[in-house]
Formats: sequence, structure tokens, C-alpha cells
Amino acid sequence: MSDDMMRTIKWHNGEKSFSPFSDAEMKRRQKDVRNWMAQNNVDASLFTSYHSINYYSGFLYCYFGRKYGFFINQKEATSISAGIDGGQPWRRTFGDNITYTDWRKDNFFYAIQNLAKNVKTLGIEFDHVSLEYRRQLEEALPLVKFVDVGQPSMWMRTIKSAEEHKVIREGARVCDVGGAACIEAIKAGIPEHEVALASTNAMVREIARSFPFVELMDTWTWFQSGINTDGAHNPVTNRVIKAGDILSLNCFPMIFGYYTALERTLFCQSASEKHMEIWQKNCAVHSRGLELIQPGARCCDIAQELNEMYREWDLLKYRSFGYGHSFGVLCHYYGREAGVELREDIETVLQPGMVVSMEPMVMLPEKVEGAGGYREHDILIIGEKAAENITKFPFGPEHNIVGG
Repeated sequence: MSDDMMRTIKWHNGEKSFSPFSDAEMKRRQKDVRNWMAQNNVDASLFTSYHSINYYSGFLYCYFGRKYGFFINQKEATSISAGIDGGQPWRRTFGDNITYTDWRKDNFFYAIQNLAKNVKTLGIEFDHVSLEYRRQLEEALPLVKFVDVGQPSMWMRTIKSAEEHKVIREGARVCDVGGAACIEAIKAGIPEHEVALASTNAMVREIARSFPFVELMDTWTWFQSGINTDGAHNPVTNRVIKAGDILSLNCFPMIFGYYTALERTLFCQSASEKHMEIWQKNCAVHSRGLELIQPGARCCDIAQELNEMYREWDLLKYRSFGYGHSFGVLCHYYGREAGVELREDIETVLQPGMVVSMEPMVMLPEKVEGAGGYREHDILIIGEKAAENITKFPFGPEHNIVGG
């Protein structure tokens, strides 16, 4: 192979980019991994998921069918990126970066081989590496034993630092900006996508205004009306809003890989008596849920108590998912700290530093009186003695009958 068709190269183009996280914060994250490796006789770890690479390096990759990694041992930390990205991964990585070229299809694994020359035991993310991916790693590193670093790293991420809390608070504030723009845009005769565009544009501009340098990626809004409110993750459509429609506002800014959310039930101009009844009951569950989120509470116990409220009103059969989840590095197409979800089968105890949502939802199908999806959503930071609700946008019928 000629010199101008190298398999790997260091494209350290420019200086490191601005990050909201200090060097001390990034060193703390990487030290947590190194401590786990030392305690478990693991020589190095190779992170491959969006969330883990972003959390430990600061670099959020764009997949497009290529592989990415973050290799960490006791002395070094190196992101592995594709040539198509130029020097951006280097500028974002807290650590070194190596670029693999397209000249051979196995160049990603060649880069790993060079980084892992003396490795006997390697941590990989079992929940991210597919069977084919695992086979390729085994072929590239035939003498290496693989152990799971996915679960241990997930638990590391569940406890957020003060610097993470600051970014998450900023995200919650941006959510409120998006919510205000959404409500301003709602009118009978306006299609869903126009409302969503107004909200997303307001959030992107606010994020851009709030940081000296920031990559503006993946901020979005789901705004649903009528039957489209039946799913929490239903896409925006061109359905036109009608007077009396149930509406669902969902604002999702992304800031340095950190996702936050604001979700509210609304009605256009008016709500029927039955709709008001269901809405108020769901708001009562939401209010009680906010009270139950406290340090020392178990996720499953919160879910069970809220189930009883729905059961009393014969609404439990309409509940469609759990009552909340952990917040941090995640998105609609990657990442989840599954150990901290407010569900009946999760016995995790809420601890100071964790960040969780409260988001009860019921969905009454078409032809049932009061049909539609009802959901409220707030974000809470767990403190030493109590939880702080960082969502300021109001909820309930007194505030969110709009578009008149």
C-alpha cells in the first residue's frame, strides 16, 4: 500500500473545542473506568456506543454505517473515528484521536489492534456489540478475553456531577423556551409540522445564544394532535389542528449529547367534560409522582403507588409505559440508563445526584369517550434530602387550553 493510502492517520486539525465540562470532570469519568478495570483485572476498555463514547470522551459521532470507538487503558484514552469526519473528533475528544481510512474495510479493527497490543482482557459493551461485531473483534484480537463494561459504565453514568446538573438545568430552561414558542404557534387550521418547526427553531437559537461554541445537532419537537397523541413517540405529521383537539407538546433540546424534555397535554380552544375529567386525573397522578420522587425511594414502589391511583379510576388498563427514567447522555436513537426507570420491575433506590423524570401517560382509544393520549413530564434532580423539580412550564387545564 502506498504512503498516501495509509490505514490509520492522526488528523489533529485545529485546537480542542469548547466543552461545558472541565478537565477535572472528564478525568473523573475516565478515572471511574480505570478504577473498575483495576478492581476487575481488565487491561483496557473499548466503548462503541454513542452514549459511552460521548460520556467518556466528549465526542458524539455520526454513524452513517461506520464504526467508532473510545479505547481507554490505565495511561491513555483515544477515540477512533472515520476519515470522513476530518479533525472534528480530535477537537471534541478529551484525549487522543486516531483516524482510520476507507482504503481497506478492516481498518477500524487495525486501529484497535495497534491500541490493544498488550491487552489480555478487554471490556466491551455487550449490550451494544452485535454477534457479527463480536465475531469481528474476536478475529482481530484472537488471544483476548472479552468482558462486559456496558453494565458497569451504565451505573457510573447514573450519578450525575454538579457540572452535568448545570447542563441538564440549561436543557430544561431551553425546553421551556420551546414550549412557549409551541403554544404561541398553536391555532385551529395550523398543521402539526408548523407548530413543531416554531418550537425547534426557538430552541436551536436559544442553545446557540447560550454557549460560546456548541454543535447544533438533534434538537427536535414532536407535536401531535387528535389521534396522533396516542403514542408518546409518534412523529410529527401534516395533520391540521381542529378546535377541540387534544394536543401533545414534546420539546427535546440536545446540548453536548445531553437530552432534556418537556411534555404537556394541551387542548385547542376547548375540552369536553370527559376530556377534562381524564386530564385532571392524569395531572393528579403526575402531582403525586412528583411528591414520591425522593432520595431513598425505590423505583418500583413509586410505580406501584401510582398504579393504585389509576386502578381506582379504572384507568390502569390505559397506561402505556413506565412513569419515568434517568436523564443524561441519551437520545431518541441511542442510549438509556435502564437501571433507573420508574417501573414495577426496577428495584433501584434513588440516590443523590441522579436525575429522573416523572411522566405518567394514559391513552384512551378512538370511540371511547375522552379519547386521546394524556401525558405530563417534569425533570427532577435528586438531592441529599429532597428532589428539585427543574421544569418550570405549567401543566393542567388552568394553563394549557390554548389557541383561542
